[in-house]
Amino acid sequence: MDRFQLGDALRAAGVPDAYYEIPGSPHGPYSADRYFLEERAGVWVVGVHERGSTKVLERFAGQDEACQWLLDQLTDRGPSPVPATSEEVAALLHGSDDIQRRAREDFQRALARARRQAEADDDRDDRTEPPPTG
Repeated sequence: MDRFQLGDALRAAGVPDAYYEIPGSPHGPYSADRYFLEERAGVWVVGVHERGSTKVLERFAGQDEACQWLLDQLTDRGPSPVPATSEEVAALLHGSDDIQRRAREDFQRALARARRQAEADDDRDDRTEPPPTG
């Protein structure tokens, strides 16, 4: 696989173009955090641009190995979910009323804080209003 085939494979897999930077591959705007593939002095390098810094993750002698590695990283869906046991389901169902009650309480507290903040902002605006001209 070469870098052009990699780009085709990533698009076919539905991986957004913004998630990777491959020289010569069509793309839209890049995400601030993204994988990259590049050749450096005959060595293929795969890494990430993350939080304003660049980190090399792997180095490969050949383009094919580098492309396959990056394809695997960007298309790996992770392990399949494990079904909950009957005991876990029962515990979740039993605790659902408590979860909903706590969520309502959290919402009411957040709403009260937002109202207090809005009132404080209104009071501050009233005090800083310029005097009328006339």
